[in-house]
Amino acid sequence: MPSSASSSRQNHAEQLIARLNSVETPPESKLQDLRNMKNQIIGSRTKKLDYLSLGAVPCIVSILSIVVASMHSGGGGDELLELIAIQAAAIIGSFACRLESGVEAVLEAGACAFLMILITHQNEKVVDAVARSLKWIYQSKLAPKFYFLEEKNMEFLLSLLNSKNENVSCLGANIITRSCQTRMEQQALSGAGVITKLASLLDGSLSQREASLESLSVVMKKNPEIITKFLGYQNGGAVNFLTELIKDKHPRTRLLACACLIVIRNSCTTYLQDSRIKTGLVQTLLELLEDPDQVGDDAPFVLSSLIADKEDLQMIAFECQVIEKLCNYLEAGPFQAKRLQGIFLALADMCSELECCRDRAFSLEALIYIKDALKHDSADVRTAACIFLRNLSRSVKNMSAGHFTNANITSPMVQLLCDSCPSVQIAALGAICNMVIDFTARESIFMQGGLKQLVQLSKSMVSAIRVNAIWALRNLAFLVNNRCKEEILLELTMPTLTSLICDPETSVQEQALALVRNLVDGPSDSVKYVFDEAGLLLDAIGKKLHSTVKIEVLIQGMYVLSNIASGNEIEKEAAMNQLFPQCWNNTQTSFIKFLQSTDSRLRIAAVWALVNLTFPNSPGACRRVIKLLNAGIISQLKTMVNDPCLDVKLRARVALAQSMVFSDA
Repeated sequence: MPSSASSSRQNHAEQLIARLNSVETPPESKLQDLRNMKNQIIGSRTKKLDYLSLGAVPCIVSILSIVVASMHSGGGGDELLELIAIQAAAIIGSFACRLESGVEAVLEAGACAFLMILITHQNEKVVDAVARSLKWIYQSKLAPKFYFLEEKNMEFLLSLLNSKNENVSCLGANIITRSCQTRMEQQALSGAGVITKLASLLDGSLSQREASLESLSVVMKKNPEIITKFLGYQNGGAVNFLTELIKDKHPRTRLLACACLIVIRNSCTTYLQDSRIKTGLVQTLLELLEDPDQVGDDAPFVLSSLIADKEDLQMIAFECQVIEKLCNYLEAGPFQAKRLQGIFLALADMCSELECCRDRAFSLEALIYIKDALKHDSADVRTAACIFLRNLSRSVKNMSAGHFTNANITSPMVQLLCDSCPSVQIAALGAICNMVIDFTARESIFMQGGLKQLVQLSKSMVSAIRVNAIWALRNLAFLVNNRCKEEILLELTMPTLTSLICDPETSVQEQALALVRNLVDGPSDSVKYVFDEAGLLLDAIGKKLHSTVKIEVLIQGMYVLSNIASGNEIEKEAAMNQLFPQCWNNTQTSFIKFLQSTDSRLRIAAVWALVNLTFPNSPGACRRVIKLLNAGIISQLKTMVNDPCLDVKLRARVALAQSMVFSDA
């Protein structure tokens, strides 16, 4: 029976579309068929998909084109055509309502062009139906870009915002929300008076208020100038009104008001400093998490935007027991993927800075929820769980306590390195970067299961994956024994490591040099690795030092050579030759520039190399000091004994004192 009913329904739909496509079907019959289709698809996702598969949307758009052609030919007052336009627009809107495949079909069929023309129709009912349809389209991320910078488009937008029709003015705000993407567009909208108009809509109907709030957040984002303009509206009355709206009876209004206030707070830190407002925002968003619908799905993302990178707000949220409540939600689940993703991201932001937050999360056994989320079907949830784990693993205390030694966590993390989604791989690598530092019990898991995959990812075409994979290898090599170092190099190979030092991305170069720095750190025989394969790696490091201007790359390269210079006489000479090869004129200038750098980190690294090169008990120290003197390095050292950086000053004095041992020479 179900199969028969389904076949019958499809036959009926096919016949209906055929009649609408036929030129022989009278307009009155087409109107009735349009009504039938509208009544069938409204509220029914299944029937919408059925009609989409049968090509209903191009058919409806074709009918709209006939109405538009009639308008242009002077037939705009035909009552039957107007009724057809109303039904066709309603159908287009229904297909676009919360159905991305429907929006895609509507856009591909070219419906927007006809709807934008019909929005100026003389019949108010046609305009209202078209506005509703366009509103649904512009609530989708697939909505077409509207170019405000064109004068005629700005005039059209203002006409929408100024319309007395509620749906039309809301459409104007929706268009701004989806299309305003650059600072130039923000400025153009502000200059045209859009901010004042949007602020006035806050006093309008519920739909106008919510559309205005969403639009204002987009126009003001990261733009203090426009925020100041908005805050000056009605002598500051607008911001007071926003503050009151977070207590509104409508959940979506409260959420959007919170989001708008957060945009103001994040873009202009001098505003909204009152702790009562901050606490009110946190408490309101916690309440909205309980909403069973879209508002509850969006609330944790808004909460994240409030607390991200702000210790004061994280502490307020901590005191409001945000971590407890978020963990309670996880325990009460299950949830849709979006809400679960948002909760993990909010927890991640809560644990990004404060140790008390991480301790609280551990005490609530948050790792249990992470374990399940790492295997979730949604890539967004897996990514969010990895980000939460990364921030939790910033805790040295909890790391040392062995909270991350559980194979239920480490094994899934290694498996995620093979995930098909790059964002999951990047997030997993970020967590692993922390987890592999100073580990013991987990050594076998990562060395046996993860090392090979980390090396593979270091060759990825995606630079973010490459840099994070090398970063993980760098941390894997931190303070480990020579056996582990040899395993890493055996898997990575010297040519691959050399190529990474020469990678087009400076962030990859930095991490590759930092990996080498960790490899040569430790016992005296650790330095041997850079001399393998005829010094291929050592030559690459020297060339990179004299060819790059990136401070972070120079710092890591200098520390590698400084570590090498701490070794025996052969190793000191090798470091000296890389810092000062035969082509003196160029390289002496390079090293002096390192000593003169405005970045104290580079000055420290360079002076450390000089301390190691001039160690008096080394047989070749005198010869090297003479070379440094001739290169002008000793003169530069003398100017650094009163360096504003204490570390630089102390090391410079040590290097200078060691050099003065050979003053007779």
